[in-house]
Amino acid sequence: MKSINIALAAAALAVAAINVEAADQIKIGVVNLERVLREAVPAIKAQKKLEKEFAAREQEIQKVSKQIKDLQTTLEKENVTLSESERRTKEQELARVNLDFQRMQREFREDANLRRNEELASVFERANKVVQEIATAEKFDLILQDAVYISPRIDITDKVIKALADMPAK
Repeated sequence: MKSINIALAAAALAVAAINVEAADQIKIGVVNLERVLREAVPAIKAQKKLEKEFAAREQEIQKVSKQIKDLQTTLEKENVTLSESERRTKEQELARVNLDFQRMQREFREDANLRRNEELASVFERANKVVQEIATAEKFDLILQDAVYISPRIDITDKVIKALADMPAK
């Protein structure tokens, strides 16, 4: 919503500037940030880095999930033959493992989201730098990020993605 308001305000300023100085040409560009964060080489590398970083923890969570399913199956199959104390012990073990599983999932999600936000912030920062370099080099008067409609004539997303690919890694 905030970006829409900014885009509308910028468009209104551009229209006002066109009316005031009709003789001058205003050069406007638009960047689809979602596409940049999805397709740019640094964003793809960040995603792969995160997948590798969290792979072991994800496997551990899957292992505990399987353990829970096995315990539930065992309880269901042996419910009739287990003594009251054995059944209670298995139910307590299942409850404990289930709590551990929920804690592991919660911590995993929190850590993964935190790291993803850190990596995306880095990519976003680099993308903004590239956009500013393109704006200066090509003498843009205004560059907007994301819009409801972007004419291919003013869409500079491909230039940003290419420049990010050419940019040395941090």
